Amino acid sequence: MPFISQIQRQSDYNLIPSSCPIVIDNGASYFRIGWAGESEPRIIFRNIVQRPRHKITGETVTIVGDHDPALLKYFDCTRSGPRSAFDNNVVFQFEIMEYILDFAFDRLGADQTPINHPILITECACNPVQSRSKMAELLFETYGVPSIAFGVDAAFSYKYNQQLGICDRNGLAICSGFTTSHVIPAIILIFGSLPDFSFFAKNDATFFNQFHLLPVYQWRACLRSMLSYNVGGYHVTDYLKQLLSLKYPHHMSRLTWEKVEDLKMEHCYITPDYAFEKGAKEAEEKTRCWQLPWTPTPVEEPPSEEEIARKAALKERQGQRLREMAEAKRSSKINELENELKGLEFLIQQLRHVNGNDIPSFLAETGYVSKQEIEAAIVKVTQSLRKAKGEQDDIEEKPDPSATEKYTLIDVPDNMLTPEQLKEKKRQLFLKTTSEGRQRAKQKRFEEELERERRNKEDEQRRLENPELYAEQLRVKYRELSEKVEQRKRLKTNGNHANESNNVSGGVGRGERLNAAQKERMRLLTTAAFDRGKGEDTFGIKDEDWQLYKKMSKDNDDEDEGPNEDETELARVASKLREIDPTFFPKSEASSSGAEPPRLRPLTKEDFQILIGVERFRCPEILFRPNLIGVEQAGLDEMVGVSIRRLQQSRNQDIDENITGSILMTGGSCLYPGMSERVEAGIRMIRPSGSSIRVLRASDAVLDAWRGAASFASTMHFPRQVFNKKDYYEKGEDWLRQYQLKYTF
Repeated sequence: MPFISQIQRQSDYNLIPSSCPIVIDNGASYFRIGWAGESEPRIIFRNIVQRPRHKITGETVTIVGDHDPALLKYFDCTRSGPRSAFDNNVVFQFEIMEYILDFAFDRLGADQTPINHPILITECACNPVQSRSKMAELLFETYGVPSIAFGVDAAFSYKYNQQLGICDRNGLAICSGFTTSHVIPAIILIFGSLPDFSFFAKNDATFFNQFHLLPVYQWRACLRSMLSYNVGGYHVTDYLKQLLSLKYPHHMSRLTWEKVEDLKMEHCYITPDYAFEKGAKEAEEKTRCWQLPWTPTPVEEPPSEEEIARKAALKERQGQRLREMAEAKRSSKINELENELKGLEFLIQQLRHVNGNDIPSFLAETGYVSKQEIEAAIVKVTQSLRKAKGEQDDIEEKPDPSATEKYTLIDVPDNMLTPEQLKEKKRQLFLKTTSEGRQRAKQKRFEEELERERRNKEDEQRRLENPELYAEQLRVKYRELSEKVEQRKRLKTNGNHANESNNVSGGVGRGERLNAAQKERMRLLTTAAFDRGKGEDTFGIKDEDWQLYKKMSKDNDDEDEGPNEDETELARVASKLREIDPTFFPKSEASSSGAEPPRLRPLTKEDFQILIGVERFRCPEILFRPNLIGVEQAGLDEMVGVSIRRLQQSRNQDIDENITGSILMTGGSCLYPGMSERVEAGIRMIRPSGSSIRVLRASDAVLDAWRGAASFASTMHFPRQVFNKKDYYEKGEDWLRQYQLKYTF
C-alpha cells in the first residue's frame, strides 16, 4: 500500500529481540509508537488518514498523519478529507485504525505481516468493552501479535510522575482530551504489593486532549465519582478559527487549521478573572500581531534629466520616421492620382478624333460607358488630387454652372405652367431648398470648428502663461456651470413655481412640471378635442387646421432636446480639468452612482496583519465556561467540586481532605499560562477554608503517558498481565470487561 509521509523508516527492527514489547500510545490526536525501556517514542504522527486519488493516473494513495502540503497539488482531495478513527475519545472506525497501524508498523521497520512482539496499547478512561474487543481482534487476526495488554493512558502518566516524586500517592489527576473532558478523583490503595491504578490523568497530545481526573482505587467508586463534558482542545482551536475568520474574512485562506493551532499554542493563556480582563485597558496592550507575507508596492522614482532627454530624443526619432512614412505614402498616392488623371485626359483627347457611331465600341475596351462618365471621373480624381496636395483651403468652391439650369421652373408663375410642370416645379423647389440647407449646415459646422480651434488656442496660451491660475479659473467655471445645470434640472422636475416659500415637500402636479412650450401644446390638444365634440367634424377642411399639427409637433424647448450650451460647455471644461488634474472627478459621474466612489489606495503592511487581542484568553475560557460555544454544561472547576462531593458519599473523610493536596495536571491544555492558578482559585472557592490545595504540573504533559507505559512494559510484572489470542477467544467479552492492568513499576 503506497504511503505519503516525511517520517523516516526505522532500520533496526530485526535487531530487537521478539521478547521486547512494542508500546503504543493511541491518542485521539497523536499516535506514538516505540520500544519498551526507551525514553522517547520512535514514531509520532497525527492520528488522521486521507485517501485521495492521483489527478493523472487515478491511483488511490494513503496519506497518514503529517504530510507535505506541496504534494497535494498532484492529488484530488475534494472527495477525501482527513478522517479520524475516534468518536470523541473512543475508537469506533477500525478500518481507519487499520490504515494507521499499517503505517505505524511500516515506519517502525516491520518487513512482514506477523508482528512477533507483545503489544502494550493505551486506551481512554472507561473505554467501552466493544471498542476494546474490536481492537484486540484487529491486532490478533490482522497482525498476528502473540499477546496484548490494555492500559489507561492517564494511569501511566500519573504513575510516571509519582515515580519522579512530583505527585503523592493519594491525589487528583486532571487530563485534557481531544473532544471530551473527564474529572475523576484518584486515590491509591495498596493490595498486597501491587497498587491498583485503574485510572489516572494523561494528555493525548498538545492541545487536543480531554480532561480526566482519575481515582486509582476500587473500580465502582471511580465510575460513581467520574464526570465528563464535551469540550476539549479541538473546540478551543475551532473557536479561535471562527473568531479570526469573522474578523478577517479576506484572509480566510491563510487561517488553516494547523496555523490556527500554532497561534493558539503560542499566544493563548488563561486569565484569573475573565470579566475583569475583558473590560480592562491592559487587554489592548496584550494584543499580538501575526504578519502575513507582504510585498511592498514598488515606488516609481522620477526619471532623471538624462532619461527624459533620452526618451524625448527617441520620441522625436519615432515621430520623424512616422512623418517620413506618411510623406512617402502621400507622394505615392499623388503619383497614382496624377497618372490616373493623365490617362483620363488622354482618353478625352482620343474621343475627339472618334466618330460618334464608334464611341460605344471604343469605350467598351476602357470600362466607361459615356463621355460624361469620364468627365465625372476627371472631376473626382482632380478633387482627390487637390486634397492629397493639401490645397483644399486655398481653392474656393466654384458654383455649379448647371445649377441654374436645373431649377428652370422656380421663377415661372404657376398660371403659366401645365400640371406636369407644376409637379416638376415642386420637385425643383424641394431639391433647391434641401441643397441650400445642406450648404448652410456645412458652413455652420465649418464656422463652429474654426471657433473651437480659436478657443483651444487661447486656452492653451493661458495655460502655458500661468498653469495654476488657469486651473483655478477652470474649477470656478466648472462650479458655476454645475450649479446652473443642477438648477435647470430642479426646475424641470419641480416646475418653475415650486413650493419655495413655505418649503412644503410633497407631490407636484403635472402642470407644475411643464414649461411654457409644453403647456401650449397641451392647450392646443385640449382645444382640438373640445371642438371636435361639437356638431359635425369639419377638422382638416381648411389648410389652417393642419398648422395645428405643426405647432403641436414643434418643440421649442431646448431642455428636452439633448444637451444645451451650458451642458456642452460643462463637458468641455470637465475634459480640460481631467487633462490637467488626474485627481479631478466630475460630479455627474459621482451622482450617477448615488455616492462618492471609493478611491483605491495601495495596500500597506497593516492590511496584511492579523491582530489577536481578546481572542487570546476568550478561546481557552470555554474550558471553564462551555456556554460560550453553546454547550450547556458545567466548567472544569465546577466539575471538580461535584466529583469530590460524590467521593464523600463513598469514601472516608481522611481521603477527601488529602485528595486536593496533590492535584496533577497533565495534558496539552494544561500548558496554557495561568492554567494552574485558575484551577487552584476555582477549587479554593468550593473547598472549606484552610484546606490543603496544591496544583502540580506534569514533567512532560505530552509524553508522560508513553514514557510511563514504556517503563511499565520493561518490568518483570508486565509478562504476567498480558493475554493471548487463546485466552481472548476462550473467555470472551465478559472476561475482557473485568480485565484490569495492575500498574507496578
